[in-house]
Amino acid sequence: MVGVAEGQFVDVQGLRTYYVRKGAGPAVLMLHGQSPGACVSVIWSANIDAIADAGYTVYALDEVGFGRTACAANCSIETRIGHARAFIDAMGLEHYSLWGHSDGSYISCAIALQDSRVDRLVLMASGSLSPSPPNEDKERARAAAEQRESYTPSLENARATLAHSLVNQAALTDELVREFYEASTGQNHEAFLSRVRTPKRKIYDELHALKVPTMLLWGAEDSGGPIRGVLLFEKIPGAELHIFSHCGHWVQRDQTARVNSLVIDFLRGRDSA
Repeated sequence: MVGVAEGQFVDVQGLRTYYVRKGAGPAVLMLHGQSPGACVSVIWSANIDAIADAGYTVYALDEVGFGRTACAANCSIETRIGHARAFIDAMGLEHYSLWGHSDGSYISCAIALQDSRVDRLVLMASGSLSPSPPNEDKERARAAAEQRESYTPSLENARATLAHSLVNQAALTDELVREFYEASTGQNHEAFLSRVRTPKRKIYDELHALKVPTMLLWGAEDSGGPIRGVLLFEKIPGAELHIFSHCGHWVQRDQTARVNSLVIDFLRGRDSA
């Protein structure tokens, strides 16, 4: 597991930015989503070592307004995309693959559409990136969004949010709850409120222009349903899609061993069927 002591800071666009760098080999950048307690340790601690040990240099950063990274005046998705791209440049990456979770998948695609240095994409469980199902219950979706946006920092609410995202309740440890809660407080909560009130531009109809191998990972018990994964898969030429039973929104924690194995094979260009 990756701990806080393994991270370091770099100035990115004038913002003190926390990140973890581990391993040696081709670069893989991990981008988390917009959950109120999202950060490197909460989202990626079960994956960084496995990918690094497989022969890759893993970079995982706390995005602007998350974790130990400073907040900007504007923490919109456009600000986060710009900050991630500036981080890539600060690391001097000539080629790299992207692994995004939830909103991190949106950011990954936005970068890949513009940057020829991207080699491969791994996209996980993203409601902001995927199309809405044609028969979606709008009232239910609105109520779910309001529930997510009503989060206020407390250990109890942190546990409830994680329980909603995870099917594997054994992964819901007291340590994870504490880390999630701590990462959701103070300036990060203000940034969270700003983010959820700012709509994102839909980009799924632009994804036909992606020119890199892409793998989608989705949980059958994701709150948006696996249909979103299927609809996104249909937008991306040559993509592959894996849907996991007994798996919710946090695919990388519900199905850690299988996900790590699939991602390693995909990064190596091997058949991951």
